[in-house]
Amino acid sequence: MGSADGPKADEPDGGSQKTRETAVSERRFRFLVAGYAVSSYGTFLNMVALNLFVYETTGRALAMGLFMAVRLASGFVAGLVVGGLLARFSAKSIMLWANVGQGAVMLLLILAPESLVTGALMAVSVVIGACGTLFMVALRSSIPEMVGEDRRAWANSLSITGRSLAMVAGFASAGVVVSLVGYTAAFLLDMATFVVCAVTVALLPIAGGKGAGVDAGKPEKAEKSGPRWRPVAFLALAAAPGLGLMVALRGVDAFGSSSHNAALPIYSTSLDASNPAVFVSAFWCVWALGNIGAQQVIQRYAQRTGRSVGALGFGYGTVVMSAAFIAAFAGFPLAVTAVIALIAGAADGLTEVAYTSHLQTLPATLRGHAFGLSATFENLGFGVGMILVAAALDRFSPLAVVGWSHGAAIVVAVVFLLRVAALRRAGRAGDTGRVGLRKEEAVEGRPDRGDRDGAEVSRG
Repeated sequence: MGSADGPKADEPDGGSQKTRETAVSERRFRFLVAGYAVSSYGTFLNMVALNLFVYETTGRALAMGLFMAVRLASGFVAGLVVGGLLARFSAKSIMLWANVGQGAVMLLLILAPESLVTGALMAVSVVIGACGTLFMVALRSSIPEMVGEDRRAWANSLSITGRSLAMVAGFASAGVVVSLVGYTAAFLLDMATFVVCAVTVALLPIAGGKGAGVDAGKPEKAEKSGPRWRPVAFLALAAAPGLGLMVALRGVDAFGSSSHNAALPIYSTSLDASNPAVFVSAFWCVWALGNIGAQQVIQRYAQRTGRSVGALGFGYGTVVMSAAFIAAFAGFPLAVTAVIALIAGAADGLTEVAYTSHLQTLPATLRGHAFGLSATFENLGFGVGMILVAAALDRFSPLAVVGWSHGAAIVVAVVFLLRVAALRRAGRAGDTGRVGLRKEEAVEGRPDRGDRDGAEVSRG
């Protein structure tokens, strides 16, 4: 019988079978990412088209803010409950119905009579916000089951690449689509993207969810603990050294992101009041190029070394990304700003992969809760940030507002890096005094491994 380390040289059939299974799982995941990219295009298309439609329908900028607030609040609530849903339902069913729900609510908006359009818009904001979070958490928490632990970084990088391409295409084409074919056609196109993703999910065998990772001899444990998931999840995350601070940094990072998203149109108007959309579009296109380039490097690094970039990559990437976004508003020449946008995109891509891969090292029974809580923190940080930033931009320059917002992220990132460094030193010191451990126990418990960096929790 082969060992847990895999087939040896005298087991060619086992090695070939494992290679074939890996190839099949990766091919299926590529199809899933393609469907996800299509639906992401629809998501970014409707972010623009729906905001324009809300403003045109109501004639009030406040209505756009309310629409976004409801959308973020729905994502916030979905992040709180998605861990419990993944303990009861399969990841495939959650991803499928998340897309069906988004497509159905877009159809409701298309068919709604004029007297019910406002109500339909609120329904759209609720469903899009909640279902987007449900799909994202189900996908990310299930990647280790879909492609294997050793291919997490590759899979995360591929999905982020697809989303980045979809973001550029969605933002770039939204104005053209609305101006050429109108809102109804744009909403139909949006609905079609969710249908495509739903069909893709329905046709593929997708692992994960429904208590994935529960011990075979203890099937009732996940069900009984389901109703009490909130305190269990919070206590377990608090017990993982450094992980609570990592999730908190993600929330502060989202707060910083709200500042450059709100400040970019204002800064762009100051550069070219007659056509402010040019700078915004060019900035995000260059940002996406940096993001995609970083994903290619990360994929090759993972293939060559078998390691992910780890928690340190997340901390350093956050510092570089935040500093780059601050510099983008400093008034440098356009060529220099383009380089800064490229760096910001690359660092953003690094942090995304590092963070997602790190949370995926958690046990499967806890992973969905971790990603759900993370989504909650991100929505909270971005939502609060949009409110504070909008008020601050009335009195201060974009550079000042982005500076203190992303500056807060840099401060928390430095604290996080110091914490990780201390955990790594403690782990090395502990390893030198430990004797008689089995090889696999020594590897599993090392906090200085690149993909864990001291945020591992007990799997017992």
